[in-house]
Amino acid sequence: MRFFAACAKGLEYLLADELVALGAQRATAALAGANAEGDAAAAYRAVMHSRLASRVLWPLAEFDCANENDLYQGVHAIDWSLHLDPEGTLAVDAHVSGPALTHERYAAQRTKDAIVDRLRAAHGSRPSVDTEAPDLRISLVVRKGRAIVSVDIGGGPLHRRGWRQSQGDAPLKENLAAAMLLRGGWPRLHAEGGALLDPMCGSGTLLIEGALMAADVAPGLHRLQGALPTRWRQFDEDLWQRIEAEARERAQAGRAALQPVFHGADLDPQALHSAIANAERAGVSELIRFDRAAIASLKPPGPARGLVVCNPPYDARLAADAALYRDLGDALKRAVPGWRAVLLCGSDELAQATGLRASKRYAFFNGALECTLVVCDPVQPPPREPREAKPLSEGAQMVANRLRKNLKRLRSWREREGVQAWRAYDADLPEYSAAVDLYQEDGGDARLFVHVQEYEAPATIPEADSRRRFGELLDAVREVFAVPPAQVSIKTRARGKGGSKYGQMDRRGELVTVREGAARLRVNLFDYLDTGLFLDHRPLRLRIGRESRGKRVLNLFAYTGAASVHAAVGGATSTTSVDLSATYLEWAGQNLALNGATGPQHQLVQADVMAWLQADRGRYDLIFCDPPTFSNSARAQDFDAQADHVRLLRACLSRLAPDGLLLFSNNFRRFKLDEAAVSEFARFREISPSTIAPDFERNPRIHRCWELRPL
Repeated sequence: MRFFAACAKGLEYLLADELVALGAQRATAALAGANAEGDAAAAYRAVMHSRLASRVLWPLAEFDCANENDLYQGVHAIDWSLHLDPEGTLAVDAHVSGPALTHERYAAQRTKDAIVDRLRAAHGSRPSVDTEAPDLRISLVVRKGRAIVSVDIGGGPLHRRGWRQSQGDAPLKENLAAAMLLRGGWPRLHAEGGALLDPMCGSGTLLIEGALMAADVAPGLHRLQGALPTRWRQFDEDLWQRIEAEARERAQAGRAALQPVFHGADLDPQALHSAIANAERAGVSELIRFDRAAIASLKPPGPARGLVVCNPPYDARLAADAALYRDLGDALKRAVPGWRAVLLCGSDELAQATGLRASKRYAFFNGALECTLVVCDPVQPPPREPREAKPLSEGAQMVANRLRKNLKRLRSWREREGVQAWRAYDADLPEYSAAVDLYQEDGGDARLFVHVQEYEAPATIPEADSRRRFGELLDAVREVFAVPPAQVSIKTRARGKGGSKYGQMDRRGELVTVREGAARLRVNLFDYLDTGLFLDHRPLRLRIGRESRGKRVLNLFAYTGAASVHAAVGGATSTTSVDLSATYLEWAGQNLALNGATGPQHQLVQADVMAWLQADRGRYDLIFCDPPTFSNSARAQDFDAQADHVRLLRACLSRLAPDGLLLFSNNFRRFKLDEAAVSEFARFREISPSTIAPDFERNPRIHRCWELRPL
């Protein structure tokens, strides 16, 4: 059986992992939640144990819903006698989008009417409405002409743990607090003896959630206080009682073993009063030490290592003050230099104001507020001994001269176009075979990052010569750009069985934001061979941005969604991004959210492109298709760009509007378009030269591109 767990945007992939850990057979991230497959026990455990979910929904029916009459008839068709006592109570939570149903309260009312009418006709009596504590809480979702009616088996918002009655001006939801702790690796740090510190603790949410997490206290225990989460007639009370008894045993053992390693501070006495009261209700007041102190007077809490977790003020009610963020960063460097820090900041700029180097960045949503979550590990790395500079070798000097020549040659173009990510060197000197790309961080400190990728040398070149030449190239890069080593990403080759392969890549999780035209995009320069942004496609993406206003845009093999972002920023009415990789789609979602493109009109679809095109019935005004040269994923049909491109293009044209445009590109250097076959269903012309920017003029066949239109 499939069920759905809802959550705040930005937590979907964490939630999917949590659901699998709680017994789901499978879970996949979706928009603001995760779809799970599993039995009733898995869903019940999610209600009891999930720290990230806001609701757990068990579907009853799904049907076409073009108008209010369809809604009424679809809900009325359900046999509600199986789900609710005729004299019981109910509540309906509705979420609708689309042109037909636009008023959520009205949709909820029509759903309630259909349920009441069905039960009254069958039994002569009707249920009543109780929005606070109903016997049955129903969820209605209407999107893209389809309605899903589900039972909220948790009985309401799961993030309300039940212990927080006192809160500050800008409270952090408990499930967001749990996500911060998980992103910071708190369970593992606690198991290793680490402590938890919140130097701006407010009403204590992060510390209390951290203590309950460390003690393995299920969130549902305090929230429900022994009551059933729902009186749904299909609810298995015996199964629930077994799950509850197991949770109580785990909580008892966890509390007994918990140590007082939780420290909070705040300057506001009212906030501390609330924190203490909340900790008492949660049963962890004896474990947390609260002090009234300003951030400037922060002192080491005792243990040699641990986790700092903090939600400093950043919204309109608590005016974001960059000076406060600088004080926070300075205090952490001074008081806990070896600790990891997880900070939920209002923006990238405020995160950068701390002066801490983020090893990882995540997009988080605190309600409607888009925030930046940064993980700094450690807060202050140990100082390094400075190295004495040595003169460049003759070969390194040649590379340095070429780099400086390229910088000068491309300067006017970059300044005119506002280019922040570009290629500065592309094996210009054949014996120094590598690509050097520059990424200028957008906003904040505007740091410059250098990305160096070594090309595979011919087999005739001795390995020792290749290593020496690449070392000379790196010496030239360091000389010319003079950036800290932490801002230089180096992708080198390592010999292995079967030939040469790339290796020696980090696992830093650090995302850097760059600007491309009107779009802001996040790149990862250290963890993967590709950074998340194909620089050679910059002209194509900018064109998509210019031509997307008022159009439905489809991005196939979407990768990290950069083309979709340009379309959204350019005014597209909708974007659909299709890719097989959940990792890339999560990245694409972050890129869209970074640019304010977060509504249901911006879809992320995890699917095999060919299978999806065959099943989809949508129409699109602009399609961008940039397939890989080949793919042999176990989750999809094998794909070969040369062998399968006619079938792919035909499928794309079947989804294109009559006056639409398909932009087709690929980077297979020996690719040959089957013009005879394609001419049977499309008009086409190659536009490759116009899609090559000045920084790729030395490599004009890095990709080829065609325009295709319906006959």
